[in-house]
Amino acid sequence: MSENALRDHFSAMARNSAWSNHRLLSACAKLTDAEFAQKRTSFFPSIQMTLNHNLIADHVYLADMTGVGRKNISLVGDVPYPKLPDLKKAQEAFDADLIAYCDKLTAADMNRIVPIEWHDDTVSQEPLHLVLSHLFVHQIHHRGQAHAMLAGTNVPPPQLDEFFLNYDIPRRKGEPFTARE
Repeated sequence: MSENALRDHFSAMARNSAWSNHRLLSACAKLTDAEFAQKRTSFFPSIQMTLNHNLIADHVYLADMTGVGRKNISLVGDVPYPKLPDLKKAQEAFDADLIAYCDKLTAADMNRIVPIEWHDDTVSQEPLHLVLSHLFVHQIHHRGQAHAMLAGTNVPPPQLDEFFLNYDIPRRKGEPFTARE
């Protein structure tokens, strides 16, 4: 295994996340504004709130990892992007930033300690590779919830697990982001 295998893994995960967001948000674009914001059963009460939460958390963890700090994030409220086109554009910009961040990581970065200040004013010290792992698991967790809520509409939820295997390559033809760029 190469010295940069973990960086390569995180770069691939960032591309997978961007691709999954692209597929899910493209499907959600078929909803009306009212359907997008409609109350549903899940951890967050709508697709709109769930996907906005995911983007907010994305920014929070990247701010921690880059040292910018959570207090310097300019997103306001629980739903900074009530309209899907605006959310999709903001998510695409974040996804590009996350890919670039992961692509620049070095093996030495992986164990760099990231201080994280939590809502209860405690601060934990976390290795960067664990913060990135958490960020990707968090994204998958909430995308799954939005995906399930989408299944309760007339819009079929997209397949989100056709990314890493050679078998999946034809199923992604013409779509952005690949595991092997």
